[in-house]
Amino acid sequence: MEKRGSVFEVTEIVINDDSCRESMGKGKGRYITLECGEISRFSEKYEKMALELSQELSRLIPQGDIFVVGLGNRDITPDAVGVLTAEKVLATRHLRSELSSEEESFLTSLRPVSTLAGGVMGQTGIETAELISAVCREIQPSAVIAADALACSDISRLGTTIQISDSGISPGSGVSNARRELSQNTLGVPVIAVGVPTVVDMHTIVRSLTGKDVDEKLPNMMVTPRDIDRLTERAAQLLAYGIDLALQPTLSFDDVRGLF
Repeated sequence: MEKRGSVFEVTEIVINDDSCRESMGKGKGRYITLECGEISRFSEKYEKMALELSQELSRLIPQGDIFVVGLGNRDITPDAVGVLTAEKVLATRHLRSELSSEEESFLTSLRPVSTLAGGVMGQTGIETAELISAVCREIQPSAVIAADALACSDISRLGTTIQISDSGISPGSGVSNARRELSQNTLGVPVIAVGVPTVVDMHTIVRSLTGKDVDEKLPNMMVTPRDIDRLTERAAQLLAYGIDLALQPTLSFDDVRGLF
């Protein structure tokens, strides 16, 4: 385990094999957690937060074209973080072919980035993994960045952390609705997952407050903060800034902020 960070308290755990998959639900990979105050609140250190997030993402992103995917359902506020993030990321893959030689500028020198917020299977009838896999076969990116809302296993992390890993992600797994995983095994390219916890289940809350185990047979429900609208919007914006700055290091924070 390694700890670092200035604006965030950053913890990185490296798991070298899949022996923890059953006990911890985590396979081989790097897991980075950025902890701060509540993301939904205004912070005078917002620019530094975006820059530090971009630095942590840069550790995992390879060179080449990148495909940014927003997971989730924009019609359900706690599940909209991924979709809103992808919508705010700068798409640049088309610029080199669309701009003529007379129009060439710094825009054509930007890293090619594609984005997609395809919705959920209940909206499209298409498994998320099927859709993303089909696009990957067509555009052949060097890596996929998957942004999503997360469920947390510790109530203190609700709306206060950003979680990153290079081991992929299973959409919906946090709310017991897991779809096919997105990973290098399924897509053929590295998958960097990034997200913010927006929900926690009631059993976890009871365990956190009482220190006692809960009978898993008892009814359970998902709970979200009362300022979830603000949390979702600000979390998505911060993730998008971090992704843009990581993918386009020639752009400043002001450049990225001025794009949206």
